[in-house]
Order: sequence, then structure tokens, then C-alpha cells
Amino acid sequence: MRPFIVALVLLLPSERAFAQSRWKEIGKTSSGNSVYVDPRSVKTVNGIVNARVRVKFTPPVATPQGAWVTSQHVAMFDCAKSSVAAKETIYFADETGTKVVERKTNAKPGFGPAPGGSMAKVALECAGSIA
Repeated sequence: MRPFIVALVLLLPSERAFAQSRWKEIGKTSSGNSVYVDPRSVKTVNGIVNARVRVKFTPPVATPQGAWVTSQHVAMFDCAKSSVAAKETIYFADETGTKVVERKTNAKPGFGPAPGGSMAKVALECAGSIA
């Protein structure tokens, strides 16, 4: 019985491999940070694309609260108007996204332009093709 359990555990994907496989790289920011989207999170309603986007900071960004290694953003993309609205932003101190450094939630997200070279601009440019 014990060899069967060991074999089963070895066949299961690691938590890290599972977490990384969920993200699809869609581009890089102007500073070279990789931008990813969670394909399972992408939903389109009335022409607005909703998605969870992740950024891996290379190198990590030092802040008074702690280093930002990765961030995740829940955002809405209006491709027709080239605008974006952030619903939630979470900054993590680790690559696996378990140690929260900072969390921001917008009660009333407002649409606006995405600055050139930013994560929002990379995601906005890809939103139409990932929807």
C-alpha cells in the first residue's frame, strides 16, 4: 500500500507547477516585466473584457511595505474605446502569490487610458484576441 501512495504523490503536479500553468504570457512591459493572463478568468459582457492579469517584476520592486515580486490585477478592458478600469490589485512578496504585501480594491472602477508600455497597455492590446 505504501509504494502506491508514494507513486501517487509523485504523479501529482506540484502546487507551483499548477499555479504557473494557469497563466499564459501575453507580452512584456517597457521595463521588461512579463505580463500574463489567466485564460479561465476571461469573460466578455457587452463588449467589455474582464480578466485577471499577472505581472512578474524583474527585478522585484522595493517598497516600504516590502518587495513586490508579482502582482495580480482584476481589470475590465474596453477595446473599442482603448480604455481600462482596475477592479482589484494585489502585490505579492513571492512568486507563487501567497504572501500579500498590499491589496487595493476599487469600489467604483473608472475607465481611463492605459499608459504606453504598462501592464494595462499590454493587456489592452491583447484583450480582443484573448476574449
